[in-house]
Amino acid sequence: MAAQRRVSFAPSAITNLEEIRAWYVDQQVPEVGERLVREIVEAVLRLADFPESGRLVPEFDLPQLREIIHPPFRIIYRLDEERVRVVRVWRSERLMSMP
Repeated sequence: MAAQRRVSFAPSAITNLEEIRAWYVDQQVPEVGERLVREIVEAVLRLADFPESGRLVPEFDLPQLREIIHPPFRIIYRLDEERVRVVRVWRSERLMSMP
């Protein structure tokens, strides 16, 4: 069995999670935002054991850039030999583009 990989969140992903939580607070359903953020973090932590379980991001088709879907969000992560790094958490309908 392969070694477990470290999981980390880029500052951009942390900002995305904070924005998700804040949006649901603004909608007066903070418990929904808390639940979604918790579920997203739980899904990401499973990547430590199953890092290749996400699909390739269709916009790029790069083996090291993957995503898992947790409706209504896309969790975008970079994969290398030692770690999984979440780079974005976006609404599913959003497409990624190169900077």
